[in-house]
Amino acid sequence: MKKNIGKTDKVIRIILGLVIGAVGIYFQSWWGLLGLIPLVTAFVGTCALYLPFGISTCSTKTE
Repeated sequence: MKKNIGKTDKVIRIILGLVIGAVGIYFQSWWGLLGLIPLVTAFVGTCALYLPFGISTCSTKTE
C-alpha cells in the first residue's frame, strides 16, 4: 500500500495511541485497546480512512 501518513501525523498518532492505551490500563478497561489503531497506522504508514478521500500528509518533493 502507498504510504499516506507524514512525519507530524505519525508523531501525533503515536502519542495519541500511547495516551489512549495508558488511560485504558489506568481505568482497567478494554477501551484501551483502541489505542492500538493509531499505533499500527503510524508504524505501517498507511491510514485506510485517508484512501477513499485521497488525503495524504506525506511531504511531496518538488524539484
